[in-house]
Formats: sequence, structure tokens, C-alpha cells
Amino acid sequence: MSGPGSNLVVRPGPGLPGGLVLDVSELVERFSRSSGPGGQGVNTTDSRVELEFDPAASTSLSATQAARVVEVLADSLVKGRIVVVASEHRSQLRNRAAARERLAALLREALAPPPPPRRPTRPTKGSQRRRLDSKRRRGELKSGRGRVSPE
Repeated sequence: MSGPGSNLVVRPGPGLPGGLVLDVSELVERFSRSSGPGGQGVNTTDSRVELEFDPAASTSLSATQAARVVEVLADSLVKGRIVVVASEHRSQLRNRAAARERLAALLREALAPPPPPRRPTRPTKGSQRRRLDSKRRRGELKSGRGRVSPE
């Protein structure tokens, strides 16, 4: 993982065999006052971090990778951009690192190939027979619960 202010390095994973490096110029960081922990200092320091990345305009991603990221993350994009917010730490530096980690995880997840489709299977003869036997036993048990005849 890379530190704040440098290129963002995304570790290799499924769909990213060689990893990925995002140029620092493609990332936009904004800072604001956090509502999280920090005591009186929370009112004076800009420790909350918003990290923005535009996958469609990125030169670090190939055209197919950018299209895949936009398609997979379509519901969470804000005006076509990925926005990650971190405000859980008191330090701006730690929040910057947390936002970068989240962005890298989002990209790694979005670029992973979809799981193979489920192939429907049929129940085995044995499992069908066991199911019907248990239904039959249960029916016999319940049929014995009726009124007792005076025979």
C-alpha cells in the first residue's frame, strides 16, 4: 500500500494479476471538519477526508477495466466518480490512508471477475427416497392422532 500524497498501489488479486498503480494526479482529496473523535480539536482541524476517483477518465485503467468498474459500481458512483470518505481517526494522515485503502479495496473488488453461474443439479435417487420415507412416516404418526374408535 502506498502512503498519502503518492501513487495509489492496488495489490494483485483476482482480475488484477499484476496489480494496479493509479497516478496521484487522478485522485482528488478534500478535507473538512470531522464529527468523529478528537475532543475540542475536532472543531479546529480538518481531519475528515473525501477521496475522489473518476474511473472513466483514468489513464491508469484500460478501457475494458474502466467500463467494468463503472458497470459494477454504477449504484455507488456520484456523478460518474467514486467517492470514499474516512473520518474515523483523529489524524488527517490516518484518515487519508484509510480512504486510500478503501478505494483500493473497492477497485480490487470491482475488477474481480464475476463468479461462475450456478449449474442446477438434480436430487439423487437416495435423497428422494429418504425424503418420501420421512414424509410417509410423519403421515402415519399424524394419522394415529385421530379420535379413538370404541372397537
